[in-house]
Order: sequence, then C-alpha cells, then structure tokens
Amino acid sequence: MFKRFQFSLLLKWRSFNPSASNVILPAQRFIMSEISRSKAEGNIKDRPQFPGSRSQWTEKLEFTRTTDYEGIPVYRVMNKEGKVFDEKQDPNLGEDTIKKIYKGMIVLSTMDRILYESQRQGRISFYMTNYGEEGAQFGSAAALDFKDLIFGQYRETGVLLWRGFKVQQAIDQCYGNVGDNEKGRSMPVHYGDRNLNFISISSPLATQMPQAVGAAYHVKRQGKGKIVICYFGEGASSEGDAHAAMNFSATLDCPIIFFCRNNGFAISTPTHEQYRGDGIAGRGPGYGIASIRVDGNDVLAVYNVTVAARNYCIEESKPVLIEAMTYRIGHHSTSDDSTAYRSVDEVRQWQQDSPIIRLRKYMELKQWWDDEMEKNWREESRRQVLEAFHQAEKKLKPNAIEIFTDVFDEMPENLKRQYHDLKAHLKKYGKYYPLKDYQGMSENNS
Repeated sequence: MFKRFQFSLLLKWRSFNPSASNVILPAQRFIMSEISRSKAEGNIKDRPQFPGSRSQWTEKLEFTRTTDYEGIPVYRVMNKEGKVFDEKQDPNLGEDTIKKIYKGMIVLSTMDRILYESQRQGRISFYMTNYGEEGAQFGSAAALDFKDLIFGQYRETGVLLWRGFKVQQAIDQCYGNVGDNEKGRSMPVHYGDRNLNFISISSPLATQMPQAVGAAYHVKRQGKGKIVICYFGEGASSEGDAHAAMNFSATLDCPIIFFCRNNGFAISTPTHEQYRGDGIAGRGPGYGIASIRVDGNDVLAVYNVTVAARNYCIEESKPVLIEAMTYRIGHHSTSDDSTAYRSVDEVRQWQQDSPIIRLRKYMELKQWWDDEMEKNWREESRRQVLEAFHQAEKKLKPNAIEIFTDVFDEMPENLKRQYHDLKAHLKKYGKYYPLKDYQGMSENNS
C-alpha cells in the first residue's frame, strides 16, 4: 500500500539517482568517479568535472545560507483533534491495532509515573520517563518487522513493549534483581533482549549509531529482507559518532533507518543552542541520505513514514533519515529538574497535544473508545504495573559472582584471579555484607 509513498514524500529531498541505481553491483567496492558517472548520464557538457560534487557553474559570488531555502516540511496525517486531513493517508490499521497501540502507551505512561516516584523514594537508583514521546515509539515499532534489528538509546521503552517485552521485565531491570536478563550489571532503563532483536542500550551518547551501521552492512550481505533501525535523540546527533555513522551508511549503501527523536532538549540545552541549519533531517541530503521530517505526536504519520522508509531500505538497500518532531514533557531523568531552564506553562501547553490525547480523539471520532473504557484501562494498567512492582521488590539480587560471567567464552587468567580474590574476601568478611539479599549467597557458602 505504501510502496510508492516514500517517493512522493521525498521527491524534493532524496539524493539518489534512479537511472544509475543499478550501475554498481552491491557486492562491488569499485566506485565510479563523478566524471565517469556524468559521462554515463550524458550531461558532462556544461557541468564542472570535479569529483565529489553535483553542481553547475555560476559567475555569481554568493554563499548558500539556510535562509535561502525553505526547511523540510513536517509530514502529518491528523490534526490535534484527531481528525485525518486526507483519508488516503490514513493507514487504516483497524480497531484492534489502534487499541493495542493506545493501550501500550497508557501502560508505558503508568509505568513511568510509578517508577519515577519509586526512584524519589529511594527504591531504585535512576529512571527516565517517556512522557510526550510515546507516539514516536509505538508508531515506528508497529511499522517494523519482528526480524528487524533495533539499536535504541534510552527512551525507546515503548518499542520494546510493542515487541513483547513485559512490564515485569522492565521493572526487574530497573531493580537489577534476578529477573533482570542483564543480571543487574546495567543502569536502570538500559534494556536489551536478544529474543526481541533489541540490542542492549549503552549510556554513552551515539555509540550505538556506528554499531548499527555495521550491523546493517552485515544484514545487507546476508540479503534476508530485513533492516536495522537506530534510534537517537537530536542531542546525540552532535556527537562525532553520528557523523561517522551517517557517512558510512551512505557510502556503503546500508539498509538502515536513522530515527531521530527531536524532543527539543539535550538534557538542559535547547535545540537553538545545539545546532544551526534545518534541524537533523536537513543534514541527510548532504550525506546522500533520503530524509524526511514527521510529526512525532501523530502516531499514524510516524507509522506511515516508517513503513515507507523500511520499504525503501529493502528495495534500494540504502539508508533513510527520519526526524520525528516531538517534545519531552518530562524531566530528562531523575537527575534533572527541567523547571530550571523552561517554564511550567510551556510544558502544560505541550501536554495538551500529547500523542496519547491525540490518538484517543482519533478513536473517539471512530466510536472505538469512550470514557468508561478509558477509566477501566487506566485502572487495569495501574494494577498490572503495581503487581509487577511488588514482585520486583521481593526478588533477590543476582549472585555477585555473576559480574565475571557473560563476557569471555573462557575466563582469562586476570579475571580468574579476581574471581578467587572476591570469593576469599566474601568468605572472610561476608558477615559484614547483606549476602542474604543475593541469590545463592550467604556467610557460609559465599
């Protein structure tokens, strides 16, 4: 249904040449010079012959400035009242799928509220909410194939929930207990699940981006009809890894979607202090990457764009850059107080246009949702989250010896020495540690 959708959206901005798309075989690493390419296209006559650019001669001395052209438009499907502008753009996902998306967003919002409060009570060490960005997460996740590989940052919890990650798993990870498949060795909200094709999150910004490109190149060589999607915030795009990733993805023709959540802030730094130019999507053409900007609070628009981007990656074996424009309603994390750098009125204004509110209005217009259903599901969501919360608090911590596992296939000598040192230390001083709180440990068998 959306096979040609991407091309109509990107006609003005795409940077590929359909007539030359098959000149170079995917397995070849020989690159034609720009002169050779121009000759093949028959337009060498009046153009500069310098390699590395695509331009015309001019006798005017003038700089190209950002004010010389309009910014990339923001694609949308419905307005703030949930009304679709053009019925042809409605993906018609159906009542069941729309309800699943909406219910998932409510569960995520409920979990955010409870875990944020639990950190304030000292029950967990750290947390990051997703308020205001649920639409970008669920809309894109619903458009992917399960076999697609995901590299997230730290505000993609909704993507995991859509794939089947349980609330219990998420809370166990935040508690770092025996239910955490990372065995308590990562910070809270640094999720990962190989069974769901979701790579574990790392704290350093943008490190996942070149890693994702490497994975996408491997996927391309496999030729199995899947892609890689890499999520990141606009703040991460200021890192050098972002430049390296985008440049490599373009030159290696990798089937990867770069999905930027532009939520307005890199912690406390607003976008106007982060960069100049036309946002993040505006950088795409410079790298040779097809790019598009979408209303991140419009679940339907995000879904459409991601479907089209995925089709493009599969059919062209090339990267796509999506910039989802949204707003971070919550604080950056529990270590942040956003009232120090933005007004409460600004936040309240954006709360009225949250993706949850907009999708609810869309459902109500179709008579798929009402106040009674809203009340019941919010109560059920809270019950589910609190039940998982109470279960997580009862679970033991992983055995301390687990810090030596899952890194090397065979433990090297230096780790073996540390392993035995820890065992000896706990045997001698175990009574000074709360070993009863750790699985399989006690003062006697530590």
